[in-house]
Amino acid sequence: MTNEVEFEQLQPKFQQLGLKNSGDEHQQFLQSYATQRQELHKKQREEPLLKENKKRFVMYPIKYHDIWNMYKKAEASFWTAEEIDLGKDLHDWNYQLNEDEKFFISRVLAFFAASDGIVNENLVSNFSTEVQIPEARCFYGFQIMMENIHSETYSLLIDTYIQDQEKADFLFNAIETIPCIKEKADWALRWISDKDALFAERLIAFAAVEGIFFSGSFASIFWLKKRGLMPGLTFSNELICRDEGLHTDFACLLYSHLDNKLAPEIVDRIIMEAVAIEKRYFDDALQVSLLGMNSNLMNQYVEFVADRLLVALGRPKIFKVSNPFDFMENISLAGKTNFFEKRVSDYQKVKVMEKSSDNNKTHPTNTGEFPLEFDDDF
Repeated sequence: MTNEVEFEQLQPKFQQLGLKNSGDEHQQFLQSYATQRQELHKKQREEPLLKENKKRFVMYPIKYHDIWNMYKKAEASFWTAEEIDLGKDLHDWNYQLNEDEKFFISRVLAFFAASDGIVNENLVSNFSTEVQIPEARCFYGFQIMMENIHSETYSLLIDTYIQDQEKADFLFNAIETIPCIKEKADWALRWISDKDALFAERLIAFAAVEGIFFSGSFASIFWLKKRGLMPGLTFSNELICRDEGLHTDFACLLYSHLDNKLAPEIVDRIIMEAVAIEKRYFDDALQVSLLGMNSNLMNQYVEFVADRLLVALGRPKIFKVSNPFDFMENISLAGKTNFFEKRVSDYQKVKVMEKSSDNNKTHPTNTGEFPLEFDDDF
């Protein structure tokens, strides 16, 4: 692993290369690590998570307790789109938001509407068949279902707020109609289709999709919550943000289980590419400064979240910036409900986690602690 001095020397190169999303440029970068990547391709076949496991069809005995616990945590957090009450949202949309705010939130919802389908494409086409341990397959199977619920929810939100069918269709087809969203989608889809990519590279790329591409958009909706607007949208955002944070945690956990890690520079490069793309997205979506929200603040937040992801992957921070949004510091402490609300968004199926905890008393985890958690709202 490179030390801090080495990384500071490499950082200008990453800054320069990471500002463009060129597939050719990406391949040129990887070519400089061709020998090491070829070795990893060979070793990948013997990775305990990936090599053929004839016991994968039977659940017990649980071998990877930390991975199993992640699955049970996800299972305990199940919810459906029908639980979201949008009764008050349309009034806020029509009478409380100005046109610039509607433009911004529309861009956010447009990205989200397609993004969960892209995540599922990767899970169905790649991860759920590549990973051979049943504990992880359980998690991926449940994640696929939850991504469907997320996608349904975002489609329902657009359908509720955007009364003009032509405008709604424009947003539903955002990966073709909105260039900054297309760039994000193309980057993710490239990792799905790249058969030369290592599993570890794709694992980190989709940790970046869910941990970086999603995070700023989550923050933008929490910005509405701070203002007391759009309660249905903001409640669904709490639920989905929690789910996606858990998915990011899971990717980092699986990466920690790999015997053969990537070159540190490749990890940094993947994260830097995602950050650069995300900054361009917010430069487009936030063309006008809003009250308490602008592209400079959002870009700093993207850097802050990227640093958290790097640390979770065992890398040093690149940007070393603070969280610019005080409401995001407070959100994870909130999670509380007032007397009139049905439930808080940190609701979980209590019995599921109680039983999981009981099992852990007799089956301690095989691995060490995994302290950084992305399922806190951030």
